[in-house]
Amino acid sequence: MTPNKERSGLKRAYRIVGGATRFLPLFRDLDVSLKKSGMRVNFKAYVSAVILASVLLSISIMIAVPALLFFIFELTLLQSLLFGVGASLFAGALTVIVFYSYPTYRADSLKRALEDELPFTTGYMSILAGAGVPPDFIWRSLAQVDESLAVSTVARTVVRDVELFGYDAISALETTSRRTPSERFKELLEGFISVVHSGGSLEKYLGDRSQQYLKLKKIALRRFSDTLGVLAEFYVTLMVAGSLIFVVMLAVMAMLGSGGFSPLDSRLLLQLLTYIGLPIGSMIFLVILDVLSPKR
Repeated sequence: MTPNKERSGLKRAYRIVGGATRFLPLFRDLDVSLKKSGMRVNFKAYVSAVILASVLLSISIMIAVPALLFFIFELTLLQSLLFGVGASLFAGALTVIVFYSYPTYRADSLKRALEDELPFTTGYMSILAGAGVPPDFIWRSLAQVDESLAVSTVARTVVRDVELFGYDAISALETTSRRTPSERFKELLEGFISVVHSGGSLEKYLGDRSQQYLKLKKIALRRFSDTLGVLAEFYVTLMVAGSLIFVVMLAVMAMLGSGGFSPLDSRLLLQLLTYIGLPIGSMIFLVILDVLSPKR
């Protein structure tokens, strides 16, 4: 979904729910996560979208599940309604959790991207400072390097604050340092501001920072290599060998005529493993790998 479509959807949700002002205190931590995530989303509009999505999904599940159980699986009306209420509450709670966690995930992704780029960012800035480029033009140049870089996105925000909102470069950097999710990037910005205020050498400061971040990146890559080996062994053991053992066990049980575990027979358990268990397990490993892996 494009950012324009996202914003139009949030506006529509805000108009329907009306800002949900009474629910805002329950989501006060979400405001901080939204600011640090880099998402250009209004807090009230996002909370409205959370509430609207959870209500719509809960109502849909409340209607679909009892109808499916009553007409297709021929359960009693009471059982169908009880299952429908439980599934509806679960779907609503899961929707709130997903919406609540998404800004935190985006903030963590932005943090890792910024920290991965710091060695090269500071080296580039050090070259510009050594050539006598003024501090505000360093950030203007950084904003034009590459749109895919996280630091370029942050630099464009700094340039926007200066050119559109009338901030001076130092005030814009101070605002950015308060909103960034990365402590390392925050320290870099605060050090940059201090050097500019004191009239020190930006070239030396940025060069020293570049060397420091290169050492930290080497250590992080070594740790990631070790973690990746552990994850690979865990994946092979659980998802490959474990699933094969489970399939053989179910096949033997089916040959012996066993009914499986509780009311589930061996064939149904095998289908659940094949079409639900393995895909969900693989998706969980992919998410873990994406969270741990460096962006560049």
